Amino acid sequence: METETVKDVENDTTLQAAEIAAQNDLFRKALIDPVAAIEMQSKGIQGQVLVTPGVSGEGAEFQAAALAAVATDTRFTEDNDPYGDHTFGTVTVSRQKLFWKVDLYDTDFTYGSERPFDPCVTRRVLTIMCPSEY
Repeated sequence: METETVKDVENDTTLQAAEIAAQNDLFRKALIDPVAAIEMQSKGIQGQVLVTPGVSGEGAEFQAAALAAVATDTRFTEDNDPYGDHTFGTVTVSRQKLFWKVDLYDTDFTYGSERPFDPCVTRRVLTIMCPSEY
């Protein structure tokens, strides 16, 4: 993120949400798209992906399909994205509804990021889960 852009974003919650949404979308897209993965790295966006026992228990093929569904999810509404930051969504894989959630932590993955729009101080954790595990 360029310094001038950071200053603009710092003072505008709408711009912050849009920046977080763009970063979250790129982070998810990078799960299946090598070009997006390179772009994500060049922007300093970092994080990890977790699947819950309910998802991992369905097997490797199901997990791969879940990752692809999360990576390509674009259905954001007021109901599932009230802040416009693309941190939550639902997908269906093999007729099974799943939730995904992106949490934004500090660089130690200990506390919430104080500047979640700034990839220099933010680490993402994408969790894919069954609704019963939420």
